[in-house]
Order: sequence, then C-alpha cells, then structure tokens
Amino acid sequence: MRDSLYVAISAQIALERRLDTIADNVANASTVGFRATGVKFEDVVSGTGDRSVSFASSGKTYLSSAHGSLTETGNPFDFAIQGDAWFAIETPAGTVMTRDGRFSMNDSGELMSIEGYPVLDAGGAPIQLDPRDGAPKAGADGSLRQDGRLVGALGLYTFDPGENFTRYGNSGIIPARTPEPLTDRSDVGVAQGFVEESNVNPMLEMTKLISVQRAFENAAALLRQNDSSTDEAIKTLGSK
Repeated sequence: MRDSLYVAISAQIALERRLDTIADNVANASTVGFRATGVKFEDVVSGTGDRSVSFASSGKTYLSSAHGSLTETGNPFDFAIQGDAWFAIETPAGTVMTRDGRFSMNDSGELMSIEGYPVLDAGGAPIQLDPRDGAPKAGADGSLRQDGRLVGALGLYTFDPGENFTRYGNSGIIPARTPEPLTDRSDVGVAQGFVEESNVNPMLEMTKLISVQRAFENAAALLRQNDSSTDEAIKTLGSK
C-alpha cells in the first residue's frame, strides 16, 4: 500500500511541475522573443526484480529551440535574429540573453532594451550611437551605420541554456556559463524592422493542459483508493 501511495504522490509532484510550465507558456504566448519551457521526466526505480517499483522524478526543465515567427513592425529600432543566436543585455543580474529585439536609443545615444538595459556588442560593451543622427541602419550581419558611418554592431551570441535554466524577466535567460560571440556566420543574421514572436503554440499547450489535468485526477483517485484500502485493513485487523 505504501508503494502505491508513494507512486501516486511522485506522479502528482511531477504533474504539478508540468502544469506550472504549461501555465507559464500560455501566459507568455504573446511575449516577444519568448521561448517555451519543456519538462522531461525519468523513472526512479526502487528495489530489484519483482519487488522493483518505479517512481516519477520531479523533472528537469529545458528550453525549446523552435523559432518564433517574424512580424514586421517598420520600427528601425526593432531587430529580429535569423538563426540560432541571442542578443545580450547588461542587467543587475549580469549579462542576460534574449531574443526580444525591441530596442530604443536614449538621450545620450545608448542602445537600450525595452526594460531600459544596455544592449551589448560582440565584445561585451554597451552599444553607443550618435543621438544627433537618428535611427541607425542595420546590416544583415548586425552592423550599425548612421549617416553612412559604421558606429557599432549588435552582439550576437550563442550559449547552452542547459537544464533547469534561470529566466530573467519574461524572455531573458541568465546563462550558467559565459556566452560566446558569433562572428562571420552566414547562417545567422539580423532583420531590422521585425520582431520575433513567442514560439508557444497556445492550442497545443491547452491540449497538454487537459491531458495533465486528467492525469492529475487519476493520481488523486489512486490516492483516495489507497486511503480507502488502508481504512478497510485497519477496520478488519481491529475487529480481530
């Protein structure tokens, strides 16, 4: 009886974590640059042979690598990455990776993220523009020009989010290790006047939500059945 109780509890813990990730994905279905969170589970086996029992692990999260669709905005300070790369911004938590390219230029000419953090170049330095020359023109490689002059370049980075990664804000990821700048990559580029939408598929997530809720209810029914069996066993043993 105890084994069935522990199996049901482990299943509910795993399902609760899955439910949390689905809810977060659905909440960010319209967040620019958001990458969906997935969870993978493993069996934890106790005992050997006929006495072995499999429990569900608490699960490990991973970041979806699927790209979101690009939406044209016409705003010269909006940028979307084409390919596997990330922008870098400097925050109170350190360097943060993001696919949200909604930038702006402040009064002193610094290129800033939508949250007001400096956008970094490939060398890890804040990008400085000339505030008198207006919006820059971006090349496909991320180079920035004002009045025909090269004034900087958007830093494009690669990194491995790994398992159980840490988010920053809605679409930012705090890298566990120092990200590597990408240079001279023909398969990675920047599209000016576009943003990348969330890669969450709301209908698919809602389908997963229904499945998880049903599985949770089944685990709860197993717990109730276990309680009932325990009560019957106690009554039977107590009457002898």
